Amino acid sequence: MSSNNIMDIDLSQLTEADFNLSMEELVSGHTTQEQSVVNGTVLRIDEERVLIDINYKAEGFVDIGEFMVDGELVVAVGDSVEVFLERVDQEAGHAVISKSKAVQVKAWEEIEQKFESNQTIQGTITHRVKGGLSVDIGVKAFLPGSQVSLRPMKSLEQLLERQFDFRIIKFNKKRGNIVLSRRALLEEKRRVERAQTLENLEVGNIMRGKVKNITEYGVFIDLGGIDGLLHITDMTWARINHPEEMVQKDDEIDVKILKFDAESQRVSLGHKQLFPNPWEGVETKYPVGCVVKGKVVNIEKYGIFVELEKGIEGLIHVTELSWQKRGPDHQAQYNIGDEVEALVKNVDLNDNRISLSIKSITSNPWEDIEVRYPVGSVINGKVRGIKEYGVFLEIEEGIDGLVHVSDLSWSKRDKNPNTLYNLGDSVTAKVKEIDVENERLSLSIKDVSEDPWISVQIRYFIGQIVEGKVASTTEFGVFVEIEDGVDGLIHESELLKEKNAENYPQGSTLKVEILRIEAFDHRISLSEKSANEEEGSVNDYILSGSSTSAQLDQVLGDMNFSDEDSSSEDSSEG
Repeated sequence: MSSNNIMDIDLSQLTEADFNLSMEELVSGHTTQEQSVVNGTVLRIDEERVLIDINYKAEGFVDIGEFMVDGELVVAVGDSVEVFLERVDQEAGHAVISKSKAVQVKAWEEIEQKFESNQTIQGTITHRVKGGLSVDIGVKAFLPGSQVSLRPMKSLEQLLERQFDFRIIKFNKKRGNIVLSRRALLEEKRRVERAQTLENLEVGNIMRGKVKNITEYGVFIDLGGIDGLLHITDMTWARINHPEEMVQKDDEIDVKILKFDAESQRVSLGHKQLFPNPWEGVETKYPVGCVVKGKVVNIEKYGIFVELEKGIEGLIHVTELSWQKRGPDHQAQYNIGDEVEALVKNVDLNDNRISLSIKSITSNPWEDIEVRYPVGSVINGKVRGIKEYGVFLEIEEGIDGLVHVSDLSWSKRDKNPNTLYNLGDSVTAKVKEIDVENERLSLSIKDVSEDPWISVQIRYFIGQIVEGKVASTTEFGVFVEIEDGVDGLIHESELLKEKNAENYPQGSTLKVEILRIEAFDHRISLSEKSANEEEGSVNDYILSGSSTSAQLDQVLGDMNFSDEDSSSEDSSEG
């Protein structure tokens, strides 16, 4: 009912109380309106309420909690405070006022003023909501996800409880709707920075930037509104496997402008170019033939890299690690950080490469091998490799010899190295051939012992019945081992039973008769049928244990003639 001008008051509509109040306001020059923010003075503070004089007919009470901050009272008697006058209760004789509502009203007025003048406003991100974030700017406001940053963010939660400046892009007081943007401010800032950066962006200039993003191939540097790529090869003269070994996100780093395309605004940067090239004069510091020391910095399948000094590395190829052609696994033998000594074999300044060798500073075990292991000598070796074509024996470190399948055994059956030997087996062999130039050594296991076939006709004869073990079953018969290294074949026509593995299991014993001996071709023909004919035959007698001479006498009978018999016959005829 208050007014600044008495002419605006309709006296016919006033009650006596209203009339007295209006007259008092006009006389005092002070007006107080309901539903507005008014100034008041604290008159009294008790345990639950604060009594405030709003320079009106009736005082008002505010809950003491509205003046508490972190459990402490922030007002005292006599303080001037702003409160929101909701209404005056004439019957009760006091005003209904609120401190918190006054804060909200003032906040809305400030926000509206900043919106209309396009000013920034500060706020705190409080929690995640659908489509974006909720921000406290004195009242609740909405920050869409698309307006959070210049680029989409994977996790908005990382911004919670953080304070930022915002631009108000939508304001509706009636609906209580406020929409903010942080991106708008970032874009404005970036435009200003970009203009300043472009003024200084010239090839050769050195600038300071912030690491914005890290990839496997390099680092993107924010130079101030413009991003440049610092490739991994331009980061350092030394070896790094990943940019993160050198920089982290948000690090600041000095860079040199290597290339700049004004049209596309692509910038290529360098960091190692800020330092001297360690490869200059490297051929003088590390001449071919000199022995150097270094630290293992990288291990690959094809060799190891050794750092001679910061930015200078040499490669020791696997073939230069040892005289052993099939040496130990270098990936297991060497570790990052190991100190090694090597010989400089080659320096390539065009590609910044140095070739090193460890084996070149160690003695070649092949130089005097013919003296240490002459042809015909018997050696002991360890099985270190098994192939289909033979077995590799390690005689000493750096010296391997090959036993070809044909030299494994006198037996024609023993041709599968995997069934005869295991890795690590100790084996005796004879040196057959030496090729120093190609570093090859041919060995023979079978030549360590005499060929049993040379004297087979002394130990066996046609018609003899012997026992042997089944060695294998073939399409045409069964092989029987009658002694170590000597096999005979029972043709299927000479078998007693049907030829199969069930009737003739490997290792089972058979009684057989020798039908034919071909020592030169390593062949003996056997018969199971003949050996198992009626008892009492000559064969049974032979098998019973008679001496060889006695066996021959029985078999040949009158066919054996001595020289004396021949001479006597001649004399009688004479």
